[in-house]
Amino acid sequence: MNNPDAEPSQSSATPTVPQVVLIGGYAGSGKTELGRILARRSHWPMLDKDTTTRPVVEAALEQLGVAPSDRESDVYLNVIRPTEYEALMSTMSENVACGNSAIVTAPFIRELSDRAWCERTAASISSLNAELHVVWVRCDEPTMKTYIKQRGAARDSNKLSNWDQYIASVDLNFTPAIEHTVIDNSADASPLQDQAIELLRQLADR
Repeated sequence: MNNPDAEPSQSSATPTVPQVVLIGGYAGSGKTELGRILARRSHWPMLDKDTTTRPVVEAALEQLGVAPSDRESDVYLNVIRPTEYEALMSTMSENVACGNSAIVTAPFIRELSDRAWCERTAASISSLNAELHVVWVRCDEPTMKTYIKQRGAARDSNKLSNWDQYIASVDLNFTPAIEHTVIDNSADASPLQDQAIELLRQLADR
C-alpha cells in the first residue's frame, strides 16, 4: 500500500559519475535534515558524522576521563575530532570507490575554512572519478537555537548553558574556502525541501 505521507523521490538511477555532496553548517543549522531530504529523493547513501562515529567517540571520551557529551575540550578537539573526521571521509571514499554517490553531513567548519584541506579533498574525490559539490547551510541565530533545543542532544548542553558565549564564536556569514552552494535555512527562507529539490535539479543538469 502506498504511503500518502511519504516524500516523492527522484529517479534512483546511479549517475554515470558518482557525486559527493558535502554539507557543512553550524550546530542546529539544518544540515543533517537537508542531507536526509536529499538522500530520500536521490537514494544516495547518507553519511552523517554523528550517526557514523558517535558511539565510538563517546566510548573513547569516557576512556580518556571526560564526559561523553564533551565537544569543547582539548581532548575532543585535538585527539578525538581529527580521527572522527578521518573515519567519516574514509567511509565516503569507500562508497565512491565502489561507484556510489554519497551525501556527507558534518559541521566541517575547521575543514572548509582550510583551503589546503579543500584542495586535497577535491583532488582525492577527482582521483576516484567523482565530482565534489560543497553545500554550506546558513541559519539565523533564533532558528538555530530552536533547532538545538528541540533535538535535545547531550552534546549541545554546554552550548545552550553558555549560549551568549557560544554564539559569539559563530560566524553567521562564514564562507567556505572552495566553490560552494549556500542553502539558507533561516525562518524567513524558502522551505528546506524546496531548496533541496532545486539543488538536486542543478546537480542533474551538470
